[in-house]
This record gives sequence, C-alpha cells and structure tokens, in this order.
Amino acid sequence: MYAIAGQDEPHGLAIKDELENYCEIEIHHDRLYPNLDEVVNKGLVEKGELDKRTNYYAVTARGQREFEARREWEDQYVDGFSSSDE
Repeated sequence: MYAIAGQDEPHGLAIKDELENYCEIEIHHDRLYPNLDEVVNKGLVEKGELDKRTNYYAVTARGQREFEARREWEDQYVDGFSSSDE
C-alpha cells in the first residue's frame, strides 16, 4: 500500500517498479496482481480503469485510516529511540 500511496493513482507496472526498486528483488506479475486484488477486496485500495488494458490503484479512506492506526501503533514502540541511541 505504501507503493500506491506514494504515487498519484499508479498503474500495476508502476507499483511493480516501485516495489522492485525498494526491495531490490524481481516482483513477478503472478504475485503482484493477486496481492493488489486482496487489498482491493479488503477495501483498502480502489481499483479503477485507465483504459481497456490498464488499471489504476488509489488508497481509500479506509486504507488511509489503516495507515494512521499503524503509525500510532508503531509510535508506541519507537518513541524514545533516536539515531544517537546506538
């Protein structure tokens, strides 16, 4: 979802490229699209049609709330850490 949120309604290949750059591994279509469909089915991401062959993806309001809840949860555990605590 972060790869989607960081772009303006990206299509599948743009999401794939972003994930490959971040993860430094090849992302196969047979794993990408079922995972995209899963977050769409959960209502976290909206899927729309750009043209007959290309879909776009966008984070929904519910997805945004999930990001915020995740951030609050993470903050509970990382507040107090700083880069000088090594």
